[in-house]
Amino acid sequence: MAKINVKETEITIISIKEKDYISLTDMVRNIENGLALIEKWLRNKNTIEFIGIWEEMYNPHFNSPEFEGIKNSAGLNRFILSVKQWIEKTNSIGIIAKAGRDGETYAHKDTIHTEHCLNFDFQMICLIIMIILHTNQFNPINHASDSNMENLNAVFINENLLQKEG
Repeated sequence: MAKINVKETEITIISIKEKDYISLTDMVRNIENGLALIEKWLRNKNTIEFIGIWEEMYNPHFNSPEFEGIKNSAGLNRFILSVKQWIEKTNSIGIIAKAGRDGETYAHKDTIHTEHCLNFDFQMICLIIMIILHTNQFNPINHASDSNMENLNAVFINENLLQKEG
């Protein structure tokens, strides 16, 4: 497990089967009505389509017929979908929910697409994390000593997008 600080928010990144998953819960912790934002994000038809396509590409056990039904219902006023329902119905690996008192929702780094964000703070956090993770500069085991990661963080700190640690 590793943590990065984005806009004064500490965000957990976990690795499962050598894949990085970002805590959506941490990302929205300092945003008003943040937890509701995760479910709004997941109910967005564009988000569902994007994650569904990703799942079809990378998840051999993805329930495509169930996904088609969800996709067809998305966007309707009566459409409701929780993270737990999405996972149970589709056998998703792109989104992970950890139950319990301090439950967390994690998303694979590739499934957090900024065009599907419903809040500008959330969108900016998504964008920063995507840049960090997709530049292959992030090593969850020892990212603090990676000089390239430090250079990237310095750019974000100068732009007031990351909080300087220490």
